[in-house]
Amino acid sequence: MQIMIITYFGKQFFKIEQGKLVTAFNPVSKSSKTGINTHFGADIALVTTNHPDYNGLEQLSHGERSPFEITGPGDYEVKEIFIKGVLSNALIAGKSYINTIYIFSIDNIKVVFLGALSDGEISKEAREAINNPDILFVPVGDKGMLDAKGAAKLASSLEPKMIIPMDYDSASLKAFLKESGEEKAEVVDKLTLKLKDLDGKEGEVVVLKEA
Repeated sequence: MQIMIITYFGKQFFKIEQGKLVTAFNPVSKSSKTGINTHFGADIALVTTNHPDYNGLEQLSHGERSPFEITGPGDYEVKEIFIKGVLSNALIAGKSYINTIYIFSIDNIKVVFLGALSDGEISKEAREAINNPDILFVPVGDKGMLDAKGAAKLASSLEPKMIIPMDYDSASLKAFLKESGEEKAEVVDKLTLKLKDLDGKEGEVVVLKEA
């Protein structure tokens, strides 16, 4: 059983390391106005939303390592990992986008990444695919995406063992933790865990600091 290491770079940009496998979510592009500029090599890259804050695939090639890119709904198999992308909606700065919810398992840890989801009423297909995840990444920053209340309600209904908020500022994070009843949530620089670490957990919120 391998250790999973999760690192957060801001917005919805995460890296998951499992052994030698590196998976990245929603890399921030160079044309984004966020000021986030993180660059490393990944094996798998998942982009939920075609927006500069989330589609910076150019940031994930380094040396001889360049990622297999997944940028929309469908069923994929990469390096013996099955990834399902389910259609949903994003609303950014008043403009509608396609958003993809990704569901997959690494070393028997089921991960669900909601992306820039704007509607807490997700489809029946999405709910059936998500089905009691171990780790749920949920946006809590509002600005067209789920607000704190909507994020907490949806997260609770999906019954994850662990919840990782993303795309937050201090005010939205505080509101989300209050709505979740998790004001004393653990705050970490990196999250390091094994499957057994999730035993007995029900909706525990862990906050990752930006690296």
